[in-house]
Amino acid sequence: MNLQLDGKKVLVTGSSKGIGEAIARKFASENAVVIVHGRNHAQSEKVANDIVAQGGKAFFVTGDLTDDQQVQRLVEEAEKLAGTIDILVNNAGGSGDAKVGWSETQTAPWTYTYDRNVLAAVRVITRLLPKMQQGKWGRVINISSIAAIVPPPSSPDYSASKSAMNAMTVSMAKAVAADGVTVNAVSPGTIRSSKLESRFREAAAERGLMNHDAPWEDIEREVLPLFAQVPVGRVGHLDDIANAVVFLASPLAGYISGINLRVDGAMSSSL
Repeated sequence: MNLQLDGKKVLVTGSSKGIGEAIARKFASENAVVIVHGRNHAQSEKVANDIVAQGGKAFFVTGDLTDDQQVQRLVEEAEKLAGTIDILVNNAGGSGDAKVGWSETQTAPWTYTYDRNVLAAVRVITRLLPKMQQGKWGRVINISSIAAIVPPPSSPDYSASKSAMNAMTVSMAKAVAADGVTVNAVSPGTIRSSKLESRFREAAAERGLMNHDAPWEDIEREVLPLFAQVPVGRVGHLDDIANAVVFLASPLAGYISGINLRVDGAMSSSL
């Protein structure tokens, strides 16, 4: 299927690794012009250069999205390198390393997590949206989380920030619908990453299920039920998320706006 993304300019925040990198690479495979973003200069440059080496079109910018001045600078650099941005994917964000529960939580981490997830996206959106509206075409895709729909008992700050992102998505979609701009959220479920794989392998070894270095397929089969009940029976792949994002960003999805697309292997029980 031709997704009609040739020449579209795409900024993917937090795309120097993980889900963001997979999204950036998928856009490049559809002949879009990709701006890779990260806080680490060397890693961001490496991803962009690799995309170019494989025949794609890519540039990179760096900056901390919790800093207004850095956001202004990186947006200006992205537009100078590629031109007016057509598609924005707000992937940067995340949670802290510790799974803090309600009895230990403090307000400061909540402020930091909200800034890192919600306000970081807002800072970029407000700088790119006006030109999308003027051009009567644009896409904004916010990477949320299944934790916003089915919050776990720990890390309530993260779940709350992603829930805020979902509400922001719907509000914005309504506000810009007449301007040819669509706004959607994508909520990954349990997705394979280096961090997740490490946790699975450690759990397998600690519980005596199998050796830490056992084949991933065996680790996945035995350990996944301990972490999540996924009816599909496997963890998600990075491409599962990337494919969903790229479709929603395409002209083919022009009548889809204001949704939260769960890519979770039917894990969530909500509609």
